[in-house]
Amino acid sequence: MKNILITGFEPFGGEKINPSYEALKLLPETIATAKIHILCLPVVFGKNGALLEQSIDELDPDIIICVGQAGGRSGLTFEKIAINCQNASVPDNDGNQPHDEPVIEQGPAAYFATLPLSQMIAACKKAGFKAEFSYHAGTYVCNDTMYRLLHLLASGDSKARGGFIHVPFVPEQVHDKKTSSQSLEETAKCLECAIKAAIEATN
Repeated sequence: MKNILITGFEPFGGEKINPSYEALKLLPETIATAKIHILCLPVVFGKNGALLEQSIDELDPDIIICVGQAGGRSGLTFEKIAINCQNASVPDNDGNQPHDEPVIEQGPAAYFATLPLSQMIAACKKAGFKAEFSYHAGTYVCNDTMYRLLHLLASGDSKARGGFIHVPFVPEQVHDKKTSSQSLEETAKCLECAIKAAIEATN
């Protein structure tokens, strides 16, 4: 049985919840005969990567999908690329606020996701969900996490494939804002569809 590691984040920026992790709690324990393992990462530069590396060492997963919140997006967006840059407009949850610093000193300028993104997006769209490519994961902790993940996979012994998906706000986060949102249930169902497609494409 394959092991699939799916990570989300704790709340940050004054929010009380983070849909990236809350949606993971709604996923089934197995998808397409693969065992699903969920993990909540801190919204802290560096600490995220250390916890991710520890989990990869313990689980030896076949697929790793990191999930983050992206306010303003109306559906799931599948990140194609992570850049070697940290530039935080607000502090992380430990008060760190790097400005134009590398994620990894002397690391490559960028890494591309190694997940079968086209198949994942196509499966989500076929099921009636909003899903599309994104070519900029930002320069905050989401990009930092994606870059650290792909650096670990590129420089270590793991044969896992990895990448990052952004999910929208949930309705309770936007009651006083004019921005898009999506229910946790719909986000979870779309993630399940994407995970299943990734498993089937890598069999």
